[in-house]
Amino acid sequence: MTNLLKNRELLLIVIIGLMVIGFATRAQGFASPGNLANIFNDTSILIILALGQMTVILTKSIDLSVAANLSFTGMAVAMTNAAFPDVPLALLIVMAVGIGAFLGAINGFLVWALQIPPIVVTLGTLTIYRGMAFVLSGGGWVNAHQMTAPFLNIPRTQLLGLPVLSWIAITIVLGAWFVLTRLPFGRSAYASGGNPTAAVYAGIDIGWTRFIAFMLSGALAGLCGYLWVSRYAVAYVDIAVGFELDTVAACVIGGISIAGGIGSVAGAVLGALFLGVIKNALPVIGISPFAQMAISGIVIVLAVVFNARAERKAGRIILRDRAAPEVSA
Repeated sequence: MTNLLKNRELLLIVIIGLMVIGFATRAQGFASPGNLANIFNDTSILIILALGQMTVILTKSIDLSVAANLSFTGMAVAMTNAAFPDVPLALLIVMAVGIGAFLGAINGFLVWALQIPPIVVTLGTLTIYRGMAFVLSGGGWVNAHQMTAPFLNIPRTQLLGLPVLSWIAITIVLGAWFVLTRLPFGRSAYASGGNPTAAVYAGIDIGWTRFIAFMLSGALAGLCGYLWVSRYAVAYVDIAVGFELDTVAACVIGGISIAGGIGSVAGAVLGALFLGVIKNALPVIGISPFAQMAISGIVIVLAVVFNARAERKAGRIILRDRAAPEVSA
C-alpha cells in the first residue's frame, strides 16, 4: 500500500479504474470497450494540450494562453479552408502548427528577453489572442457546410478500431515521452525547474529552454486548433473558453509540480483521462453542471495539497541525495 501511494501514476490508474467501475453501476455500458474508446477520443485534445502545458510547467512557468491560441488558430485554418477549398489539408495542418508555434514563441520571447513573469505574459496574450480571433472573423462563425469534407472527416476516420484523432494523441504522447526523456531539451527542462541555480552552473540556458517550451506548447495548441474545429465542425471566437484551466488541472492531478522540475508524461496523460472520465460520467448519472464544477474544483485542490505534501517530504534540493554519499566518502 505504501508503494502504491508513492507511485502517483499507479495510484491514478487504480482510481480511474475504480471510478469506471463505480460509474458503470449507475450507467449501463459505461465500462464497455466502445465507450472507453469514446472517452479517450473525447479527451484526446485535452491530452495533447496538457502535454504542452506540462513542458512549460516543468521549466517553472505556466501558459494560460493555450486555449486562446487554439481559438485563433482554429478560426484561421477554418476560414482559410472555407475561402480556399483547394488548399491541401496537409498545408492547412502545417499552417495551424506554424501559427501556434509563432504565438507560443511570442510568449517565450517576452518571458525570456524581457524577464516578465510567465503568468502575467500569458494572461495578457490570452486576451490578445482571443481579440485577434474576433478581429479575424468579425465575430462570425464558420459552419460545417462552409468547410470541405476532407477537412472535417480526417480526425473522425476509423483506423484499426480508433478514430485518427485518438491515434494523433497517442503519437503526440510517444513523441513527448521521447523528447522529455531522451533528448537534451528534456533534461534541461527538468533542471531549469527543479534547481535553476544548479542548471546555470551546469551550463544550461534557462531562458532559451523556457522559450523552446513555450514554442512547443504553442505548436501543440495550434495543432489542436485544427483538431477542434474539424471534430466539432464549427469555428467561433469562444471555442475552448476556460480550457486552459483544464490543462493545468490535468497536470496538477497527474503529479506535475507547479514549482517546476517534477512530473512525467504518464502523469499528465492520466490526469487528463481522470478529468475525461469525470466529465463524461457526471452528466450521465444526472449531476448538475454546477455540481460538476464544484467536484472538479475539489479534485484540483486535493491534488495540489497531495503534491505539496509529497514535495515537502522529498525535498526540492535535487543534488542533496547525490551529494551526501560524496561528503561521507
